[in-house]
Amino acid sequence: MSVLSGKNILLGITAGIAAYKTASLVRLFVKSGAHVKVVMTPASKEFITPLTLSTLSKNPVHSSFTNEENDVWNNHVDLGLWADIFIIAPATANTLSKMAHGGSDNLLLATYLSAKCPVYFAPAMDLDMYKHESTTSSFEKLQSFGNIMIPATSGELASGLVGEGRMAEPEDIISFIEADILGKLPLNGKKVLITAGPTHEAIDPVRFIGNHSSGKMGFEIAKAAANLGAEVVLISGPTHEKVVHNFIKVIPVTSADEMYQEVHKYFNNVAIAILSAAVADFKPKEVALQKIKKKSDTLTLELERTKDILASLGAIKKQQFLVGFALETNNELENAKQKLKKKNLNLIVLNSLQDKGAGFKGDTNKVTFIDNKNNITEFQLKSKTEVAEDLLNEILKQIHA
Repeated sequence: MSVLSGKNILLGITAGIAAYKTASLVRLFVKSGAHVKVVMTPASKEFITPLTLSTLSKNPVHSSFTNEENDVWNNHVDLGLWADIFIIAPATANTLSKMAHGGSDNLLLATYLSAKCPVYFAPAMDLDMYKHESTTSSFEKLQSFGNIMIPATSGELASGLVGEGRMAEPEDIISFIEADILGKLPLNGKKVLITAGPTHEAIDPVRFIGNHSSGKMGFEIAKAAANLGAEVVLISGPTHEKVVHNFIKVIPVTSADEMYQEVHKYFNNVAIAILSAAVADFKPKEVALQKIKKKSDTLTLELERTKDILASLGAIKKQQFLVGFALETNNELENAKQKLKKKNLNLIVLNSLQDKGAGFKGDTNKVTFIDNKNNITEFQLKSKTEVAEDLLNEILKQIHA
């Protein structure tokens, strides 16, 4: 999944011959999972039709302050605020000059002045125009505003000259924006280990000891970390949860022993480890090789402790930020504090089965964060997606404190 997935991208098109490339650019944005809207200068419609772009973007294309069919106002403020990313490509010398000096004589420029999101511009013009001092001054001024320039490339230009001024290719524009976004994400370049779901401890080839964990909380944490730029290793017990993300590697396991082995394989190379899995505390001491038959009204199983994965990591951790989870039914806060200290954690996430909407299977959770300085932060009931975001924000706050 691209870092652009789910983003609202507003593409501004100006009157340059490179406008023909925007059909491919729209398709690539849509393919990346983004929502795309297009705003054009009136003159740009001489180079590519709004029909083509509306068909590819699956949204109406705007080029004037009012809708030509019914005189409804096209609200440039709404367009600017809708966008997560505004990319102007091609950006002509004329439009760049107006942007640099606050001109707003068309819908695209008015929208630019209303935008609160990151703005990228991809210049496209002939060699002499690209090198002219007025144009380089526009580049410098726009970048001083915080706008991000996607440099033009060298090549054959519409005039027949060869040199700088050729708009970057659509694939390169996508790559540039993705790399720029990733480079600014707080977990870019960091590896994060996450465990999720239950473990199943075999009794015989048919039966097992397990619990009701769905794995949803761990999967949401993995997505939240990946969306912040982390390279995520997600080790999950049996679950119906699925995730498709370029930055998440899912390793399926079944038993506590398997999870222990996989966690220790990756732990030394991660910056953050978040163990949200509901690992079985006990397993059958002997596993029957054949299905156990019903020979009497009772069955006695001898159980033994599974390896304590969280404690084993706490004992060997160095620079890693280690997070555990505590699901309690009584004396919640004290039990969580003891677990935090005993297992040498940086942070523990407490939830209680006494809280309605918390715990296994559901889409919500009610948690309390306790750190190793005894700071306690209690949250109201939230979606597990929001809980995951809160957790990553807390970790980042503590790492950078």
